[in-house]
Amino acid sequence: MSVLVYTESEQGHFKKAALEVASYAKAVADQLGTTVTAVSVNATDTSVLGNYGVDKVLHVTSDQLNSFNASAYASVIKQAAENENAKVIIVSSSADSKYLAPLLAVGLNAGYASNVVAAPSGTSPFTVKRPAFTNKAFENIQINTEVKIIGVSNNAFGLVETSGSASAEDFSPTIPGFAVKVESVDKATDKVTIADAEIVVSGGRGLKGPENWGMIEELAEVLGAATACSKPVSDLGWRPHGEHVGQTGKPVASNLYIAIGISGAIQHLAGINASKVKVVVNTDPEAPFFKAADYGVVGDAFQVIPELITKLKAFKAQQ
Repeated sequence: MSVLVYTESEQGHFKKAALEVASYAKAVADQLGTTVTAVSVNATDTSVLGNYGVDKVLHVTSDQLNSFNASAYASVIKQAAENENAKVIIVSSSADSKYLAPLLAVGLNAGYASNVVAAPSGTSPFTVKRPAFTNKAFENIQINTEVKIIGVSNNAFGLVETSGSASAEDFSPTIPGFAVKVESVDKATDKVTIADAEIVVSGGRGLKGPENWGMIEELAEVLGAATACSKPVSDLGWRPHGEHVGQTGKPVASNLYIAIGISGAIQHLAGINASKVKVVVNTDPEAPFFKAADYGVVGDAFQVIPELITKLKAFKAQQ
């Protein structure tokens, strides 16, 4: 009766979130005195999961699953859970996993806790911690169903390496018919994605136009960060909608979030409050973001950011 973990991959490679949920599953398995079994879909090398506490990998290979389909992936994980008699199932808090987890919960008659930020504080009753009130507080909730599904918040638990190894076996579930089919996928290349980024550099209307985005991209490059923007910026067409973060865009739970020229509307703050450290640069000392930020710079971004980039480059050159 292993703890089952769904490990997301892309183009054959495991995402950082997959290794984080594997680490989390190992912590839960240790509490329950059991092992960790992972489900992987079309991954090329599953052995890396052994470094993060996975004991066994159910390896699914199917061309039908090359593109994500929530109902199909939920069905695959459900069959794996039933095969392993798993009572605790761990997924990430990615957009894909948040889509499939409710379907999986219905299929398994399971309780589902999303955006969990810590290992269970107890297993009898099974109690986990998650944010509440748009990340302004935390709540400890009990999952009382026999089967439990936990969605781990990105960057909340971290990566915990072990010295173990994972055995792999082929798993051939029944793949249901698709009501929705993916015709094509357009993705940005050679960029850190917002979902996987530990650092996010975000710009707002204070940058005055898309022609000034060069310094945002340069700062992100120096920091190894993802670029993002506020809703008005994407609405104006300055940046792609895929970079819009906030409550109405992509949620952000990075280790460091840098907001440049963003005033801090409540919807934006609600979507990025899970970030561990927040830094704001704005000319208006009364901007709402300063109340939510850990560090703030009152100043002109067109002066502050180029100087910051220069200092960071000099610092990196000394390393």
